[in-house]
Amino acid sequence: MTGSKLNRRQMLASGLGAGAFFLLPEAARAQHEATSEGLALGPAREFSFEGLQDLAKALAKGDYFPMKVADEDILEQVDYDYHNQIRYRADRTLWNDDESSPVQFFFPGRYFREPVHIYALEDGLAREVPFSTELFDIPEGNPARRLSQTEGFAGFRVQDEPGGNDWMAFLGASYWRTSGYSGQFGLSVRGLALDTAVPTGPEEFPRFTRFWLEEHGDGALTAYALLESPSATGAYKIASVHEDRGVLQDVEAHVFLRSGVERLGLAPLTSMYWYGKPNAHVAADWRPEVHDSDGLEIHMAGGERIWRPLNNPPRTTANSFVAPDVKGFGLMQREREFDEYQDDGVFYDKRASAWVEPSYDWGDGAVTLIELRTDDEIHDNIVAMWTPAAGAEAGNEHHFGYRLTWFEDAPVPPNAARFIATRLGAGGVPGQPRPEGVVKIVCDFDDMGFAGLARDEGIRPVVTTSRGEISGETAYPVVGEDYWRAIFDLDFSEIPEDDDAPIDLRMYVDVNGSARTETWLMQLFPSQLRSLLASEA
Repeated sequence: MTGSKLNRRQMLASGLGAGAFFLLPEAARAQHEATSEGLALGPAREFSFEGLQDLAKALAKGDYFPMKVADEDILEQVDYDYHNQIRYRADRTLWNDDESSPVQFFFPGRYFREPVHIYALEDGLAREVPFSTELFDIPEGNPARRLSQTEGFAGFRVQDEPGGNDWMAFLGASYWRTSGYSGQFGLSVRGLALDTAVPTGPEEFPRFTRFWLEEHGDGALTAYALLESPSATGAYKIASVHEDRGVLQDVEAHVFLRSGVERLGLAPLTSMYWYGKPNAHVAADWRPEVHDSDGLEIHMAGGERIWRPLNNPPRTTANSFVAPDVKGFGLMQREREFDEYQDDGVFYDKRASAWVEPSYDWGDGAVTLIELRTDDEIHDNIVAMWTPAAGAEAGNEHHFGYRLTWFEDAPVPPNAARFIATRLGAGGVPGQPRPEGVVKIVCDFDDMGFAGLARDEGIRPVVTTSRGEISGETAYPVVGEDYWRAIFDLDFSEIPEDDDAPIDLRMYVDVNGSARTETWLMQLFPSQLRSLLASEA
């Protein structure tokens, strides 16, 4: 190294910042070693979130040095099957009593090689939980038994009671998940997204390399985390509460850019959408629908609410919805009936919705939705995140806070009727020859503001499209049900076969000159529509 730059090892050794706890001398009052419910902990050192911020900022001024991966050849052999054989020993659980949130740790392996250091925090003093194979039951013949140099875990999980169910887990990069409102894990969130789905190169996945865990009792736990990557560092505070209605988290983050990035994503959400009502024909699967989330919801500063059904596109797409001072956004699962999925194994009907509500004005920017093509449910192909309008250059800082809820629905009451299902089929009139290159789009919405109304010419969908022609717009109450239906045809027959540029649709339902629904947006591709019509021929 030359000049004023410090590498990561030099930085940690130099003691920059009074709050960088692991750089300070051991507190005089601290014991050299502590024990928590049979789990040996390291020496106590002072910690503060302010010091963690100082450390992250200082590290951003130097080069990136990833955590050393020891026993790499052995870890490569710990594949999915071997990893599943390993069990954490219940008697070594951290905070293993009824009034606490018990914590257990994940073993490293082929897919989680880089070590994560974890500390137990109490009264401003942090003690490391040293990694040891003795904390795990490892069967004979499992290569994990040969580890001797590995110094960190892969992550951790939090239980609702000793030996109980997991309700939160941090594992891999800066990902974490919770069991939400129903006890069923589904979509994930991340601390930071860098260059997701940009044409110029691979995505960068920052990692939480160190955690400091502070247990508060009654289903509450705060995780402080250091984030590191070639392009960024960060200090995070994630305060979690497990409630009857789901998991609620208050997140405070301070991000420092080492280098410029093309697409910076704050508060990123990651989910899976394989197929649903609009595109069920793409999968040879017995279940009617398979997805963790079915739409993106955005609350604009001016009061407009947007609903964007998710898509499994023919190629990777990125759409940005300009939303200065955004009030909230989330990847939602609105369809909640078991019959809509028929999956009694992983229960897609019980997957939580994840909602991001900024703690203050985030300024100018956009909610960016990334959709990737997938042919299976094992791939997370959906990302939604906040992209600031400026400030993705080297040296820039981003300080942001938000409340993250894992509930059945958005915690904010609706202000208009909401769309609950979207279907596509052949256009035209049943019983008559169907026109070529025409699809019918059917959007069901609840009856908020429509109760007591009947079919009327003054109630109609207002539809615009970027390509093709719209016709046959109508809206009416569904007979015998408590919801309404909006229908229109899209004629894309004039679009050439070799032109697969997307078709962007926008619609709301108007009642005598007043919008009474949220704004429905959809992006479709001519190739998708041709495939749909061919499947119905």
